[in-house]
Amino acid sequence: MWIGWIEFDLLLGDVHSLKAKRSVVRPLVAELRRRFPVSVAEVGHLDLHRRALVGAGVVTGDSAHLVDVLDQLERFVAARPETELLSAHRGLHTTEDE
Repeated sequence: MWIGWIEFDLLLGDVHSLKAKRSVVRPLVAELRRRFPVSVAEVGHLDLHRRALVGAGVVTGDSAHLVDVLDQLERFVAARPETELLSAHRGLHTTEDE
């Protein structure tokens, strides 16, 4: 079994309140959940208006599929016009890594 995660550090556009931030981040998280077989959540920068940290996790049977899903997620997030992708960090693990 392969387990992978990816974390996106995002700079949000014209956002001046946490309420406005939610109106950008919630649709992004919902769209990622809808389009891809992943678990997604806002995982950091919760108190900052113009930054968001969004994480996604995937469990699959082979590493090639895992890398493909993580690559698709990164391309999708990078293409969003309302956010700027500052960085993406990922990790891959197998149950045999012990």
